[in-house]
Amino acid sequence: MTMIELVLSGFFMTCVYANGVADVVLSCALVEEGVGLGGMGGGSLFTRTPATLVLRDVAVAPDESLEALTPFVPPSIPDPDAILFEAKVSSPDIPDAAVLLHADCNEQEVMCEISRYSPRGSQDSSEPTYFMVSINVEGVDFSTALILQTLTLERDQSTLIQNKLNLPLSQSGTLLTEVIFLVFSHVKSVSAPLRGDVLLNCGFKQPDTPLAQELDIEWRLQHRGKGRKVLEMKTRLDDVEGTTVMHADRRGSSMDAAQVVGEGNASVTLNKLKVMDEGTYICTVSVGVFHAQQVIQLHVIQPPQVTLSEEKLVLETSPQTLSCHCSKYYPLDSQMEWLSLSPTDTEPTVLKDQVSLSSHRQHGDGSYSLSSHLNVPSDISPGTKIICKVSHPALDAPLSVSVLAESPEPASYWWVLGFLIITVLFFYQVMK
Repeated sequence: MTMIELVLSGFFMTCVYANGVADVVLSCALVEEGVGLGGMGGGSLFTRTPATLVLRDVAVAPDESLEALTPFVPPSIPDPDAILFEAKVSSPDIPDAAVLLHADCNEQEVMCEISRYSPRGSQDSSEPTYFMVSINVEGVDFSTALILQTLTLERDQSTLIQNKLNLPLSQSGTLLTEVIFLVFSHVKSVSAPLRGDVLLNCGFKQPDTPLAQELDIEWRLQHRGKGRKVLEMKTRLDDVEGTTVMHADRRGSSMDAAQVVGEGNASVTLNKLKVMDEGTYICTVSVGVFHAQQVIQLHVIQPPQVTLSEEKLVLETSPQTLSCHCSKYYPLDSQMEWLSLSPTDTEPTVLKDQVSLSSHRQHGDGSYSLSSHLNVPSDISPGTKIICKVSHPALDAPLSVSVLAESPEPASYWWVLGFLIITVLFFYQVMK
């Protein structure tokens, strides 16, 4: 296999299929706290420095097509200014890593941020050094947070030191690390119906030899500047009987303790959703002194019920009003419009000037209702279809209801007979 050197400027990703594993190269940003206060005397809150992350031995699914691609080769001349992380991810592995393998070919942007990480109780000068890596793929439900631990390297006079991080580099100029813990989610955003149920996905992985036995999982909801705890579970990975403690602040929230311990599945189920359940959910998984998070957006939706005030529209000489009621929907965003389609038209005509809207009405469950009123144009001809069209985020396509304009019905036989009987009776009384 021919070996080539990879250029590390800009975004680059390479996939290597060999023995069921691949190397993936990601263009990242090293995020650090800036100097000074942003907007108050200069300096920004955070600084971003270009960095490269090489994920070694990423597991490849058996059904992946094998291609003779070249593995990652570091620069021939090590550069102490370059920030080049090299991380082994064989154990624990990254779930759904195939997304990373194909993102470049699918023209999907990979967002990768690296920052220093301090386990609880650790000193800044202690070794090893830890880093948090956040990886998201645009347009795909893939999100993961990795904790990297630097590998111990002996320092001597010939050891190359990375200038910015002040950490020893390997002979090839890479910062050698390994993934020791990761928290992931298969969804970034989910929509669920009002009064329905939803599963918010979150999982974690660590090495075959656990970092610790103590496990703490917390779900929190953040919405419109306010936060509250949803559910918390404390347990042990060695599944000691009676050690699991679960506290649900939100009634109807639950986790499966057996799946948490056995499979690393920290997903939470929410039953009977309310409008107040909408917002940003934060899944925090702590194992011993290490913790990482995932963020999932929950959108509560409810499609509208659309009805017309009349089942029949009989044209009259006097002004007529037709109402369209859009009821019990969420969120507030909705659009209503009136159209007419005469027997001779091929496309409907939008009716704008004769329309008025009521104010929004909010119900006890948080849903909304709105009515639109149409003053039926006097020039509407029989056979014309009057259409009320409603658009709403909970609808895959606009919802329409319609009524057909009809001519006035002629006087019926019974009306004529009744009139004759009354007339005869009247004259009979007069002639008596």
